[in-house]
Amino acid sequence: MTTLFVRHTVSDYKAWRKVYDGFAPVQKSGGVKAETVYQAADNPNDVTVTHDFASVAEAQAFIKNPKLKEAMGNAGVVGAPTMWITNKA
Repeated sequence: MTTLFVRHTVSDYKAWRKVYDGFAPVQKSGGVKAETVYQAADNPNDVTVTHDFASVAEAQAFIKNPKLKEAMGNAGVVGAPTMWITNKA
């Protein structure tokens, strides 16, 4: 199992969440098997998201999807996100 972690700051969590939830069909078609959203305990606009994939290649392709960058812009992501890919040990 491969997991993509994405951490970013958003301008308004509720607005971001609406766009994120609407992006589910793109996630599914991009190979996302499961996803989870976390908010920092001291800042609800500091968001970390995980997406599980079958392979590193699928996670890398998902990151490169131009629809992802567009959705992040529409959702109010502030600055560049931090992304990293892991494999379950």
